[in-house]
Amino acid sequence: MPDDAGGDAATGPGQAGGIAPDAAGLNLYRADGALGPLLDLWMEAPLRAHLEPHLDALGALAGGRLDALARDADRNPPTLVPRDRFGNDIDAVLHHPAYREMQEIGLGRFGLAAMSHRAGVLGWPAPLPPIAKYAFQYLFAQAEFGLLCPISMTDSMSRTLARFDPVLAAAWLPALTSQDPDAWATGAMFMTEKRAGSDVGATETIASAMPDGTWSLSGEKWFCSNAGADAALVLARARGVPGTAGLGLFLLPRMLPDGRRNRWRIVRLKDKLGTRSMASGEVVLDGAVAYPVGDVTRGFAQMLEMVNVSRLSNGVRAAGMMRRAVIEASVAAAGRVAFGRSVADHASARRQLLKLRLPTEQALSFTLFTADVMAKADAGDAGAAKVLRLATPLLKFRACRDARKVAGDAMEMRGGNGYIEDFVEARLVRDTHLGSIWEGTSNVVAEDAIARAVGRAGCLGPFVVTLSALLAEVPLSVAGPVSEALHRAAAFAEEAAAEGNGTLNRQAASGLYHAATAVLFAWEGTMLAARGGDARRITLARIVLDHRLSARDPLARGDLVAEAALAEAWVEDSALTLAEAVALA
Repeated sequence: MPDDAGGDAATGPGQAGGIAPDAAGLNLYRADGALGPLLDLWMEAPLRAHLEPHLDALGALAGGRLDALARDADRNPPTLVPRDRFGNDIDAVLHHPAYREMQEIGLGRFGLAAMSHRAGVLGWPAPLPPIAKYAFQYLFAQAEFGLLCPISMTDSMSRTLARFDPVLAAAWLPALTSQDPDAWATGAMFMTEKRAGSDVGATETIASAMPDGTWSLSGEKWFCSNAGADAALVLARARGVPGTAGLGLFLLPRMLPDGRRNRWRIVRLKDKLGTRSMASGEVVLDGAVAYPVGDVTRGFAQMLEMVNVSRLSNGVRAAGMMRRAVIEASVAAAGRVAFGRSVADHASARRQLLKLRLPTEQALSFTLFTADVMAKADAGDAGAAKVLRLATPLLKFRACRDARKVAGDAMEMRGGNGYIEDFVEARLVRDTHLGSIWEGTSNVVAEDAIARAVGRAGCLGPFVVTLSALLAEVPLSVAGPVSEALHRAAAFAEEAAAEGNGTLNRQAASGLYHAATAVLFAWEGTMLAARGGDARRITLARIVLDHRLSARDPLARGDLVAEAALAEAWVEDSALTLAEAVALA
């Protein structure tokens, strides 16, 4: 397919011999009616104008060349070569040419791992803000999820080094932020062990101080993504103190300054359900040379910086994969005739498409909100840092769980062909399941949001205040119910945090996320209308209130007329004025 192919996801390329079409060849940026207008709201105008052609270019690649490469890399996973032909241990991870070409697109052409850390990426004279980085990740994820793990870890490693160890940052950031394939380095995070998954306090890897100021690491890491990375941040027990208090954070290079291989080896690569393009392996450390990152007594706290950025990226990737699933479902439904009319014209199909759309739009809105908050936090806003501390696990928890269902239901919309590897749905289903596991399972991340961010860190107040301020610009008939829902969700989160046993954490985290997205929908719809645009997002706020934050009688018919009107507006991509949207809300 041509890299610059465009198209409209609402109509698709047309039915081919009775088989529902797919979105191959579409420009996925143009096919997404939400991202561009929302970036107009959330991004400063000069940057927005500068990035538009780059977003359009990546959208074309995501529906064209990048999509084809992702399919090839998924079918040709990396291999481990333990030794060279002379019997030397090399532990080389060999990637398919498709993966290397994807690296040239993501790390090279678009500088996804570099753009937050140095000027000049995509021609912008300063480091790009988080909202730009996550907009590009969101588009990239619609074609390829696996490579975004190394990209995200390289990005978050740079951030962690810059915050906690200027000396190591000066040594490593030039390579970690390079766009030159001959010069770049990729990063990884080696944390999980057989007995220490989310419970990192059970880490058994030992760090021993050496006379030359380096440290020696010995132990085994069980799940190491981007196993062939040039460097990894590693948690190891640096002191004879149990739990997380005894952990230090270390930079583990693959090669030593004198050109020798470091003393760690990849035992095997994992045979995974999804993200098959990217190498995850088991690593043994046998006196490996490592460098302490910052204060060796604060390793766990420093590692959380990398983990939280990776969690945010996980949520963004989930949002992107949901968007691809919705585009595919919309194209299939519009392009397939069943019982004498388009599938998209059947009321049940419209309802299903709307149910796919809601969590997809929630994840996009919350992503942009969180990225905006991150920029303010990085600029020194203490209140924004509190909001970010809570928003990050909320996005990771809810968006990653929603992505699994959206991908599965989108597969059903295509029918039997969706279950066949010729189409993208099977890969989306496989890949979406990892988001709820990486960087903490749903239970762990919900506990982080409620028990820690709400209960211990005092993040709930700034979170509610920040969101409530947006409602000042929303019509009162919409703002009132949404504000009430937000405060009810906040009260329940406080109750769950005070309970202390974790029983209510997931319920409370979901409630906060849903209430927050209702606020964002109401504000976005209002502001888009004020700019002469589409106010439809206001109607999504009402759907959240009715279907996510209200108890419903499973045998009640509901307001079928209103639901049909909402489904028509979204499935047919019919813009609404502010008055029309408020009436439906």
